[in-house]
Amino acid sequence: QVQLLESGGGSVQAGGSLKLSCSASGYRLSGCGFGWYRQVPGKEREPVSNMNLYGATNYTDFVRGRFTISQDSAKNTVYLLMNNLKPEDTGMYYCRTYPGSGSGGRVCADYWGQGTQVTVSS
Repeated sequence: QVQLLESGGGSVQAGGSLKLSCSASGYRLSGCGFGWYRQVPGKEREPVSNMNLYGATNYTDFVRGRFTISQDSAKNTVYLLMNNLKPEDTGMYYCRTYPGSGSGGRVCADYWGQGTQVTVSS
């Protein structure tokens, strides 16, 4: 059974930092793309950042320069380092593995974690 488990969320003041982790069990993260999403009550889940299977990264304009996405293949974990947090960054953060063709011919699947809450106060 595949499980993605996010952690690292919490409550911080504006300007602070958090590092979110997403650990996978039953699924190898390296060789597939993945991303981080944010959702606030009453709004749709929106992408924040992603990394493709080659390591290329993308960031939404609002977080570019403040957030850094990364992965540790040995730990089968992906991360989102969030610096200079703003109250507008508040939300539930989810990691997701992207479906499609992966490295070495593997087939990547679409999985979501359960989310971790980030609250930034002014």
